[in-house]
Amino acid sequence: MSWKQLTPLPGTPARRRSLGVAVTAALAAAATVLALIGVTALAPSASATTVPAPPPGWTTVFSDDFSGAAGTGLNTSNWLYDSGTSYPGGAGNWGTGEVESVTNSTNNVYHDGNGHLVIKPINNGGSWTSGRVETQRTDFAAPVGGQMEITASIEQPNPASGLGYWPAFWAMGAAARPVGATNWPSIGELDIMEDVNALSEVSHTFHCGVDPGGPCNETTGIGSGLQACGGCQTGYHTYSVIVDRTTPGAEQLRFYTDNNLQLTVNQSQFDATTWANAVDHGFFIILNVAMGGAYPNAICGCASPSAATSSGAGMSVAYVAVYQTTGGSTTPSTTPSTTPSTTPSTSPSSTGGGGGGTSCTTTATSNISADCFAASHSAVSTTAATGDTNPAGVDGNQAAQLANGQYLEYDNIDFGSGGSSQFDARVASGAAGGVSGLVNVVLDNPANAPIGNFAVGNTGGWTSWRTVPANITRTTGVHKVYLEFQSGAGGNPPYVSLHYFNFPTS
Repeated sequence: MSWKQLTPLPGTPARRRSLGVAVTAALAAAATVLALIGVTALAPSASATTVPAPPPGWTTVFSDDFSGAAGTGLNTSNWLYDSGTSYPGGAGNWGTGEVESVTNSTNNVYHDGNGHLVIKPINNGGSWTSGRVETQRTDFAAPVGGQMEITASIEQPNPASGLGYWPAFWAMGAAARPVGATNWPSIGELDIMEDVNALSEVSHTFHCGVDPGGPCNETTGIGSGLQACGGCQTGYHTYSVIVDRTTPGAEQLRFYTDNNLQLTVNQSQFDATTWANAVDHGFFIILNVAMGGAYPNAICGCASPSAATSSGAGMSVAYVAVYQTTGGSTTPSTTPSTTPSTTPSTSPSSTGGGGGGTSCTTTATSNISADCFAASHSAVSTTAATGDTNPAGVDGNQAAQLANGQYLEYDNIDFGSGGSSQFDARVASGAAGGVSGLVNVVLDNPANAPIGNFAVGNTGGWTSWRTVPANITRTTGVHKVYLEFQSGAGGNPPYVSLHYFNFPTS
Protein backbone atom coordinates (compact mmCIF):
# COMPACT_ATOMS: atom_id res chain seq x y z
CA MET A 1 0.00 0.00 0.00
CA SER A 2 1.83 3.05 -1.25
CA TRP A 3 2.41 5.54 1.56
CA LYS A 4 2.39 8.72 -0.50
CA GLN A 5 -0.43 10.04 -2.60
CA LEU A 6 -0.75 8.15 -5.88
CA THR A 7 -1.91 10.72 -8.42
CA PRO A 8 -4.29 9.17 -10.96
CA LEU A 9 -2.76 9.99 -14.32
CA PRO A 10 -4.07 9.20 -17.79
CA GLY A 11 -3.00 5.68 -18.64
CA THR A 12 -2.12 4.67 -15.07
CA PRO A 13 -4.34 1.56 -15.01
CA ALA A 14 -2.95 0.40 -18.35
CA ARG A 15 0.62 0.95 -17.18
CA ARG A 16 0.06 -1.22 -14.12
CA ARG A 17 -1.53 -3.98 -16.15
CA SER A 18 1.10 -3.95 -18.92
CA LEU A 19 3.79 -4.83 -16.39
CA GLY A 20 1.59 -7.66 -15.18
CA VAL A 21 1.47 -9.17 -18.70
CA ALA A 22 5.23 -9.66 -18.71
CA VAL A 23 5.16 -11.22 -15.26
CA THR A 24 2.33 -13.58 -16.21
CA ALA A 25 4.28 -14.79 -19.23
CA ALA A 26 7.10 -15.86 -16.93
CA LEU A 27 4.99 -17.82 -14.45
CA ALA A 28 5.17 -21.19 -16.16
CA ALA A 29 8.96 -21.13 -16.27
CA ALA A 30 9.17 -19.85 -12.72
CA ALA A 31 7.04 -22.70 -11.40
CA THR A 32 9.70 -25.23 -12.37
CA VAL A 33 12.37 -23.67 -10.20
CA LEU A 34 10.50 -22.85 -7.00
CA ALA A 35 12.26 -25.59 -5.08
CA LEU A 36 15.61 -24.05 -5.95
CA ILE A 37 14.87 -20.57 -4.64
CA GLY A 38 13.74 -21.33 -1.12
CA VAL A 39 10.00 -20.61 -1.12
CA THR A 40 8.31 -22.08 1.92
CA ALA A 41 5.86 -24.86 1.04
CA LEU A 42 2.68 -23.12 2.17
CA ALA A 43 -0.51 -24.44 0.57
CA PRO A 44 -3.88 -22.65 0.45
CA SER A 45 -6.72 -24.21 2.41
CA ALA A 46 -10.41 -23.42 2.59
CA SER A 47 -10.22 -23.81 6.39
CA ALA A 48 -6.70 -22.51 6.92
CA THR A 49 -6.26 -21.79 10.60
CA THR A 50 -3.01 -23.55 11.47
CA VAL A 51 0.35 -21.85 11.01
CA PRO A 52 2.48 -24.17 8.85
CA ALA A 53 5.66 -25.51 10.38
CA PRO A 54 8.86 -24.06 8.92
CA PRO A 55 10.55 -26.13 6.24
CA PRO A 56 13.96 -27.70 6.92
CA GLY A 57 16.62 -25.09 7.57
CA TRP A 58 14.11 -22.39 8.55
CA THR A 59 12.77 -21.29 11.94
CA THR A 60 9.52 -19.55 12.88
CA VAL A 61 10.32 -16.14 14.38
CA PHE A 62 6.73 -14.87 14.64
CA SER A 63 3.22 -16.22 14.15
CA ASP A 64 -0.38 -15.56 15.10
CA ASP A 65 -3.27 -17.90 14.28
CA PHE A 66 -5.96 -15.53 15.64
CA SER A 67 -7.50 -18.11 17.95
CA GLY A 68 -9.22 -15.57 20.21
CA ALA A 69 -12.84 -15.85 21.30
CA ALA A 70 -15.53 -14.54 18.97
CA GLY A 71 -15.91 -10.76 19.10
CA THR A 72 -12.66 -10.11 20.98
CA GLY A 73 -9.88 -7.75 20.00
CA LEU A 74 -6.33 -8.62 19.06
CA ASN A 75 -3.50 -9.77 21.30
CA THR A 76 -1.81 -6.43 21.93
CA SER A 77 1.45 -8.17 22.80
CA ASN A 78 1.64 -8.95 19.09
CA TRP A 79 -0.32 -6.10 17.50
CA LEU A 80 -1.02 -2.40 17.84
CA TYR A 81 -4.02 -0.54 16.46
CA ASP A 82 -3.66 2.49 14.24
CA SER A 83 -6.34 5.12 14.70
CA GLY A 84 -7.85 7.99 12.77
CA THR A 85 -6.70 9.04 9.33
CA SER A 86 -2.93 9.41 9.72
CA TYR A 87 0.09 8.76 11.87
CA PRO A 88 0.79 11.63 14.28
CA GLY A 89 2.72 14.13 12.19
CA GLY A 90 2.29 11.98 9.07
CA ALA A 91 0.51 12.57 5.79
CA GLY A 92 -3.27 12.93 5.93
CA ASN A 93 -5.61 10.19 4.73
CA TRP A 94 -2.69 7.77 5.30
CA GLY A 95 -0.92 9.45 2.40
CA THR A 96 -3.02 7.67 -0.22
CA GLY A 97 -6.27 9.66 -0.34
CA GLU A 98 -8.31 6.88 1.28
CA VAL A 99 -11.43 8.10 3.06
CA GLU A 100 -11.98 5.79 6.04
CA SER A 101 -11.09 6.45 9.67
CA VAL A 102 -9.53 3.40 11.36
CA THR A 103 -10.52 2.34 14.87
CA ASN A 104 -9.81 -0.27 17.53
CA SER A 105 -13.52 -1.08 17.80
CA THR A 106 -14.49 -4.74 17.62
CA ASN A 107 -17.06 -3.61 15.05
CA ASN A 108 -14.11 -3.10 12.70
CA VAL A 109 -11.38 -5.46 13.99
CA TYR A 110 -12.17 -8.72 15.78
CA HIS A 111 -11.63 -12.45 16.12
CA ASP A 112 -14.45 -14.47 14.56
CA GLY A 113 -14.07 -17.38 17.00
CA ASN A 114 -13.10 -19.79 14.22
CA GLY A 115 -9.41 -18.94 14.06
CA HIS A 116 -9.57 -15.81 11.93
CA LEU A 117 -8.95 -12.08 12.26
CA VAL A 118 -11.59 -9.96 10.50
CA ILE A 119 -11.02 -6.36 9.39
CA LYS A 120 -14.38 -4.93 8.33
CA PRO A 121 -15.11 -1.52 6.77
CA ILE A 122 -18.48 -0.05 7.73
CA ASN A 123 -20.41 2.80 6.14
CA ASN A 124 -21.92 5.01 8.82
CA GLY A 125 -24.21 7.27 6.82
CA GLY A 126 -21.53 8.16 4.28
CA SER A 127 -18.64 8.17 6.78
CA TRP A 128 -16.55 5.00 6.61
CA THR A 129 -14.70 3.30 9.47
CA SER A 130 -12.35 0.34 9.14
CA GLY A 131 -9.28 -1.22 10.75
CA ARG A 132 -5.51 -1.03 10.35
CA VAL A 133 -3.20 -3.05 12.62
CA GLU A 134 0.57 -3.39 12.82
CA THR A 135 2.92 -5.83 14.50
CA GLN A 136 4.48 -4.52 17.68
CA ARG A 137 7.78 -5.95 16.48
CA THR A 138 9.72 -4.08 13.81
CA ASP A 139 12.71 -6.41 13.59
CA PHE A 140 11.57 -8.91 10.95
CA ALA A 141 14.72 -9.03 8.81
CA ALA A 142 16.68 -11.38 6.62
CA PRO A 143 20.02 -12.06 8.29
CA VAL A 144 23.13 -11.36 6.29
CA GLY A 145 23.75 -14.48 4.24
CA GLY A 146 20.22 -15.78 4.89
CA GLN A 147 16.55 -15.37 4.03
CA MET A 148 13.34 -14.16 5.63
CA GLU A 149 9.76 -14.91 4.56
CA ILE A 150 6.63 -13.00 5.58
CA THR A 151 3.43 -14.87 4.73
CA ALA A 152 -0.29 -14.86 5.48
CA SER A 153 -3.41 -16.84 4.61
CA ILE A 154 -6.15 -14.38 3.64
CA GLU A 155 -9.65 -14.39 2.21
CA GLN A 156 -10.22 -11.08 0.44
CA PRO A 157 -13.44 -9.09 1.03
CA ASN A 158 -16.37 -10.21 -1.11
CA PRO A 159 -18.85 -7.30 -1.22
CA ALA A 160 -21.80 -7.30 -3.59
CA SER A 161 -20.65 -3.88 -4.81
CA GLY A 162 -16.94 -3.42 -4.11
CA LEU A 163 -15.97 -0.09 -5.68
CA GLY A 164 -13.34 1.49 -3.41
CA TYR A 165 -12.41 -1.60 -1.37
CA TRP A 166 -8.64 -1.77 -0.91
CA PRO A 167 -7.49 -4.72 1.27
CA ALA A 168 -3.76 -4.98 1.90
CA PHE A 169 -1.11 -7.10 3.62
CA TRP A 170 2.24 -5.32 3.61
CA ALA A 171 5.40 -4.35 5.49
CA MET A 172 7.29 -1.12 6.04
CA GLY A 173 10.88 -0.48 7.07
CA ALA A 174 11.30 -0.16 10.82
CA ALA A 175 12.60 3.40 10.60
CA ALA A 176 9.14 4.57 9.50
CA ARG A 177 7.57 4.06 12.92
CA PRO A 178 9.41 6.68 15.00
CA VAL A 179 8.71 9.48 12.48
CA GLY A 180 5.21 8.74 11.22
CA ALA A 181 6.56 7.34 7.92
CA THR A 182 7.67 10.81 6.84
CA ASN A 183 10.83 9.10 5.55
CA TRP A 184 8.83 7.06 3.00
CA PRO A 185 9.77 5.61 0.54
CA SER A 186 13.49 5.47 1.35
CA ILE A 187 12.95 3.04 4.23
CA GLY A 188 11.30 0.49 1.95
CA GLU A 189 7.82 -0.93 1.59
CA LEU A 190 6.85 -4.47 0.58
CA ASP A 191 3.25 -4.74 -0.65
CA ILE A 192 2.64 -8.48 -0.38
CA MET A 193 -1.07 -8.46 -1.22
CA GLU A 194 -3.31 -5.71 -2.56
CA ASP A 195 -6.60 -5.84 -4.42
CA VAL A 196 -8.87 -2.96 -5.38
CA ASN A 197 -12.55 -2.62 -6.18
CA ALA A 198 -13.24 -6.30 -5.29
CA LEU A 199 -11.81 -7.48 -8.62
CA SER A 200 -10.56 -10.79 -7.15
CA GLU A 201 -7.07 -9.86 -8.28
CA VAL A 202 -3.76 -9.32 -6.52
CA SER A 203 -0.76 -7.07 -6.98
CA HIS A 204 2.69 -7.07 -5.37
CA THR A 205 4.83 -3.91 -5.22
CA PHE A 206 8.21 -2.70 -3.93
CA HIS A 207 8.62 0.96 -2.94
CA CYS A 208 12.02 2.60 -2.39
CA GLY A 209 14.23 5.63 -3.00
CA VAL A 210 12.70 9.07 -3.41
CA ASP A 211 9.28 10.46 -4.25
CA PRO A 212 8.47 11.35 -6.96
CA GLY A 213 10.43 9.28 -9.45
CA GLY A 214 13.69 7.68 -8.39
CA PRO A 215 14.76 4.08 -8.96
CA CYS A 216 11.35 2.72 -7.89
CA ASN A 217 9.32 5.05 -10.14
CA GLU A 218 7.42 6.55 -7.22
CA THR A 219 4.71 6.93 -6.36
CA THR A 220 3.77 3.88 -8.42
CA GLY A 221 6.62 1.62 -7.29
CA ILE A 222 7.97 -1.47 -9.02
CA GLY A 223 5.15 -3.97 -9.19
CA SER A 224 3.53 -7.00 -10.75
CA GLY A 225 0.40 -5.14 -11.77
CA LEU A 226 -2.95 -6.65 -10.90
CA GLN A 227 -2.99 -10.40 -11.56
CA ALA A 228 -6.03 -12.65 -11.76
CA CYS A 229 -6.67 -14.37 -8.43
CA GLY A 230 -9.54 -16.78 -8.92
CA GLY A 231 -11.33 -17.69 -5.72
CA CYS A 232 -9.42 -15.15 -3.64
CA GLN A 233 -12.69 -13.62 -2.39
CA THR A 234 -14.30 -16.93 -1.50
CA GLY A 235 -11.42 -18.89 0.05
CA TYR A 236 -8.10 -18.55 1.85
CA HIS A 237 -4.98 -18.07 -0.26
CA THR A 238 -1.38 -17.55 0.80
CA TYR A 239 0.51 -14.38 -0.03
CA SER A 240 4.24 -14.24 0.66
CA VAL A 241 7.45 -12.31 0.17
CA ILE A 242 10.96 -13.68 0.58
CA VAL A 243 13.84 -11.32 1.29
CA ASP A 244 16.89 -13.24 0.08
CA ARG A 245 20.33 -12.04 1.22
CA THR A 246 22.20 -15.30 0.65
CA THR A 247 24.47 -13.85 -2.05
CA PRO A 248 26.19 -10.49 -1.31
CA GLY A 249 25.58 -8.05 -4.14
CA ALA A 250 22.88 -10.27 -5.65
CA GLU A 251 20.10 -10.01 -3.09
CA GLN A 252 16.47 -10.49 -4.18
CA LEU A 253 12.86 -9.87 -3.27
CA ARG A 254 10.42 -12.53 -4.45
CA PHE A 255 6.64 -12.19 -4.18
CA TYR A 256 4.23 -15.15 -4.38
CA THR A 257 0.54 -15.99 -4.43
CA ASP A 258 -0.14 -19.60 -3.45
CA ASN A 259 3.57 -20.32 -3.95
CA ASN A 260 3.43 -19.07 -7.55
CA LEU A 261 6.19 -16.55 -8.21
CA GLN A 262 4.67 -13.31 -9.50
CA LEU A 263 7.36 -10.64 -9.02
CA THR A 264 11.14 -10.68 -8.60
CA VAL A 265 13.14 -7.56 -7.73
CA ASN A 266 16.94 -7.75 -7.91
CA GLN A 267 19.53 -5.72 -6.01
CA SER A 268 21.35 -5.18 -9.31
CA GLN A 269 18.52 -2.86 -10.41
CA PHE A 270 19.52 -0.28 -7.77
CA ASP A 271 22.46 1.60 -6.35
CA ALA A 272 23.86 0.11 -3.17
CA THR A 273 22.58 2.84 -0.83
CA THR A 274 19.01 2.78 -2.12
CA TRP A 275 18.84 -1.00 -1.75
CA ALA A 276 20.40 -1.11 1.71
CA ASN A 277 18.12 1.63 3.01
CA ALA A 278 15.03 -0.09 1.63
CA VAL A 279 15.77 -3.78 2.24
CA ASP A 280 18.66 -4.59 4.58
CA HIS A 281 16.95 -3.97 7.92
CA GLY A 282 13.93 -4.80 10.05
CA PHE A 283 10.32 -4.48 8.93
CA PHE A 284 6.93 -4.36 10.65
CA ILE A 285 3.78 -5.95 9.20
CA ILE A 286 0.53 -4.12 8.44
CA LEU A 287 -2.96 -5.49 7.73
CA ASN A 288 -5.74 -3.12 6.70
CA VAL A 289 -8.76 -2.53 4.52
CA ALA A 290 -8.81 1.00 3.12
CA MET A 291 -11.76 2.59 1.38
CA GLY A 292 -11.19 4.74 -1.68
CA GLY A 293 -7.92 6.42 -2.49
CA ALA A 294 -5.56 6.77 -5.38
CA TYR A 295 -5.07 3.10 -6.30
CA PRO A 296 -8.76 2.06 -6.58
CA ASN A 297 -9.56 5.42 -8.19
CA ALA A 298 -6.83 4.98 -10.79
CA ILE A 299 -8.01 1.48 -11.70
CA CYS A 300 -11.68 2.43 -12.06
CA GLY A 301 -11.01 5.89 -13.52
CA CYS A 302 -13.52 7.28 -11.06
CA ALA A 303 -13.94 8.48 -7.48
CA SER A 304 -14.54 5.77 -4.91
CA PRO A 305 -16.30 4.50 -2.89
CA SER A 306 -19.70 5.30 -4.37
CA ALA A 307 -23.10 5.50 -2.70
CA ALA A 308 -23.72 1.97 -3.99
CA THR A 309 -20.58 0.45 -2.40
CA SER A 310 -21.54 -2.34 0.00
CA SER A 311 -20.82 -1.89 3.70
CA GLY A 312 -19.44 -4.57 6.02
CA ALA A 313 -17.50 -6.98 3.78
CA GLY A 314 -14.52 -8.07 5.86
CA MET A 315 -11.03 -9.29 5.01
CA SER A 316 -10.46 -12.55 6.91
CA VAL A 317 -6.92 -13.53 7.96
CA ALA A 318 -6.27 -17.11 9.05
CA TYR A 319 -2.66 -16.61 10.11
CA VAL A 320 0.40 -14.45 9.74
CA ALA A 321 3.88 -15.94 10.06
CA VAL A 322 7.51 -14.94 9.64
CA TYR A 323 10.22 -17.52 8.93
CA GLN A 324 13.97 -17.08 8.80
CA THR A 325 17.09 -19.02 7.90
CA THR A 326 20.44 -18.63 9.62
CA GLY A 327 22.80 -16.06 8.17
CA GLY A 328 26.36 -15.95 6.90
CA SER A 329 29.34 -13.86 7.95
CA THR A 330 29.43 -10.99 5.46
CA THR A 331 29.12 -7.36 6.54
CA PRO A 332 25.57 -6.47 7.68
CA SER A 333 23.82 -3.32 6.53
CA THR A 334 20.82 -3.16 8.84
CA THR A 335 18.75 -0.07 9.66
CA PRO A 336 16.50 1.04 12.53
CA SER A 337 14.23 -1.42 14.25
CA THR A 338 12.18 -0.74 17.37
CA THR A 339 12.04 1.68 20.24
CA PRO A 340 13.36 0.51 23.62
CA SER A 341 11.18 -1.77 25.76
CA THR A 342 12.71 -0.33 28.90
CA THR A 343 13.37 3.26 29.89
CA PRO A 344 16.88 3.68 31.28
CA SER A 345 17.66 5.63 34.39
CA THR A 346 18.58 9.27 33.81
CA SER A 347 21.33 9.12 36.43
CA PRO A 348 24.67 7.58 35.40
CA SER A 349 25.96 5.11 37.96
CA SER A 350 29.55 4.72 36.80
CA THR A 351 32.04 6.81 34.89
CA GLY A 352 34.76 6.10 32.41
CA GLY A 353 36.48 7.42 29.31
CA GLY A 354 39.88 8.44 28.07
CA GLY A 355 40.53 5.42 25.88
CA GLY A 356 43.92 4.47 27.24
CA GLY A 357 45.64 7.51 25.81
CA THR A 358 43.40 7.98 22.78
CA SER A 359 42.53 11.60 22.00
CA CYS A 360 38.75 11.36 22.19
CA THR A 361 37.24 13.26 19.29
CA THR A 362 33.88 14.99 19.59
CA THR A 363 33.43 15.44 15.86
CA ALA A 364 30.45 13.36 14.77
CA THR A 365 31.93 12.50 11.38
CA SER A 366 35.11 11.08 12.94
CA ASN A 367 35.47 7.62 14.43
CA ILE A 368 34.72 7.86 18.15
CA SER A 369 36.25 5.13 20.32
CA ALA A 370 33.73 3.20 22.39
CA ASP A 371 35.76 3.75 25.57
CA CYS A 372 35.59 7.54 25.19
CA PHE A 373 32.27 7.59 27.02
CA ALA A 374 31.92 10.27 29.70
CA ALA A 375 29.54 8.20 31.81
CA SER A 376 27.59 4.98 31.74
CA HIS A 377 24.55 3.38 33.34
CA SER A 378 25.34 0.03 34.98
CA ALA A 379 28.83 -1.38 34.95
CA VAL A 380 30.45 -1.31 31.51
CA SER A 381 33.83 -2.94 31.08
CA THR A 382 36.52 -2.13 28.50
CA THR A 383 39.34 -4.24 27.22
CA ALA A 384 42.07 -3.86 24.62
CA ALA A 385 41.49 -7.33 23.17
CA THR A 386 39.24 -6.43 20.27
CA GLY A 387 41.13 -8.42 17.66
CA ASP A 388 39.99 -5.71 15.26
CA THR A 389 41.83 -3.31 12.95
CA ASN A 390 42.07 0.18 14.44
CA PRO A 391 41.60 3.09 12.04
CA ALA A 392 43.37 6.39 12.67
CA GLY A 393 42.34 7.96 15.96
CA VAL A 394 40.86 4.74 17.35
CA ASP A 395 42.52 2.47 19.89
CA GLY A 396 41.92 -1.24 20.48
CA ASN A 397 39.62 -0.77 23.44
CA GLN A 398 35.98 -1.80 23.34
CA ALA A 399 32.89 -1.50 25.47
CA ALA A 400 32.55 -5.22 25.94
CA GLN A 401 29.48 -7.46 25.99
CA LEU A 402 26.88 -4.81 26.70
CA ALA A 403 23.69 -5.99 28.35
CA ASN A 404 20.04 -4.96 28.43
CA GLY A 405 19.47 -1.57 30.08
CA GLN A 406 23.08 -0.38 29.85
CA TYR A 407 23.93 2.84 28.07
CA LEU A 408 26.97 4.94 27.24
CA GLU A 409 27.07 8.76 27.31
CA TYR A 410 29.25 10.76 24.90
CA ASP A 411 29.39 14.51 25.56
CA ASN A 412 29.50 17.50 23.19
CA ILE A 413 29.28 15.58 19.92
CA ASP A 414 29.28 18.15 17.11
CA PHE A 415 27.12 17.27 14.09
CA GLY A 416 27.89 20.59 12.39
CA SER A 417 25.48 22.83 10.52
CA GLY A 418 24.92 20.36 7.67
CA GLY A 419 24.19 17.50 10.04
CA SER A 420 23.91 13.79 9.50
CA SER A 421 21.12 11.28 8.97
CA GLN A 422 23.37 8.22 9.22
CA PHE A 423 25.02 6.30 12.06
CA ASP A 424 27.74 3.66 11.63
CA ALA A 425 28.83 1.38 14.48
CA ARG A 426 31.61 -1.20 14.67
CA VAL A 427 30.12 -4.11 16.62
CA ALA A 428 30.68 -7.77 17.46
CA SER A 429 28.40 -10.39 18.99
CA GLY A 430 28.78 -14.03 19.92
CA ALA A 431 25.31 -14.29 21.42
CA ALA A 432 23.21 -17.24 20.34
CA GLY A 433 20.19 -16.82 18.08
CA GLY A 434 19.33 -14.44 15.27
CA VAL A 435 18.81 -10.87 16.48
CA SER A 436 20.81 -10.42 19.67
CA GLY A 437 19.48 -6.98 20.53
CA LEU A 438 19.14 -3.34 19.58
CA VAL A 439 21.35 -0.27 19.80
CA ASN A 440 19.27 2.90 20.23
CA VAL A 441 20.69 6.36 19.46
CA VAL A 442 19.32 9.01 21.83
CA LEU A 443 20.14 12.71 22.16
CA ASP A 444 20.57 14.93 25.23
CA ASN A 445 18.66 12.85 27.79
CA PRO A 446 18.62 9.03 28.06
CA ALA A 447 14.85 9.13 28.64
CA ASN A 448 14.21 10.75 25.24
CA ALA A 449 12.87 8.76 22.31
CA PRO A 450 15.55 7.36 19.97
CA ILE A 451 16.40 9.25 16.79
CA GLY A 452 17.27 5.88 15.24
CA ASN A 453 18.24 2.34 16.13
CA PHE A 454 19.35 -0.91 14.59
CA ALA A 455 19.29 -4.62 15.27
CA VAL A 456 22.50 -6.53 15.97
CA GLY A 457 22.72 -10.22 15.17
CA ASN A 458 25.42 -12.76 15.92
CA THR A 459 28.40 -11.57 13.86
CA GLY A 460 30.24 -14.87 14.18
CA GLY A 461 31.88 -14.32 17.56
CA TRP A 462 33.08 -11.71 20.02
CA THR A 463 36.16 -10.96 17.90
CA SER A 464 34.31 -10.99 14.56
CA TRP A 465 33.74 -7.27 13.96
CA ARG A 466 31.22 -5.78 11.51
CA THR A 467 30.33 -2.19 10.59
CA VAL A 468 26.56 -1.77 10.83
CA PRO A 469 24.85 1.39 9.49
CA ALA A 470 21.51 2.83 10.58
CA ASN A 471 19.34 5.74 9.54
CA ILE A 472 18.70 8.47 12.11
CA THR A 473 16.62 11.61 12.15
CA ARG A 474 18.78 14.35 10.60
CA THR A 475 20.68 16.03 13.43
CA THR A 476 22.68 19.27 13.53
CA GLY A 477 24.52 21.16 16.26
CA VAL A 478 26.15 19.91 19.46
CA HIS A 479 24.52 17.21 21.59
CA LYS A 480 25.09 14.60 24.21
CA VAL A 481 24.76 11.22 22.52
CA TYR A 482 23.53 8.18 24.41
CA LEU A 483 23.91 4.69 22.98
CA GLU A 484 21.34 2.52 24.74
CA PHE A 485 21.38 -1.26 24.60
CA GLN A 486 18.31 -3.49 24.55
CA SER A 487 18.41 -7.28 24.66
CA GLY A 488 16.83 -9.40 21.98
CA ALA A 489 15.04 -12.71 22.31
CA GLY A 490 14.96 -13.94 25.88
CA GLY A 491 16.59 -10.77 27.21
CA ASN A 492 19.72 -12.67 28.16
CA PRO A 493 22.96 -10.65 28.17
CA PRO A 494 25.56 -10.28 26.90
CA TYR A 495 24.61 -9.52 23.33
CA VAL A 496 26.85 -6.87 21.72
CA SER A 497 30.30 -5.30 22.02
CA LEU A 498 31.15 -1.85 20.59
CA HIS A 499 34.55 -0.76 19.22
CA TYR A 500 33.82 2.65 17.64
CA PHE A 501 31.13 4.64 15.84
CA ASN A 502 30.54 7.77 13.77
CA PHE A 503 27.85 9.85 12.08
CA PRO A 504 28.83 10.27 8.41
CA THR A 505 27.96 13.42 6.51
CA SER A 506 24.84 12.81 4.46
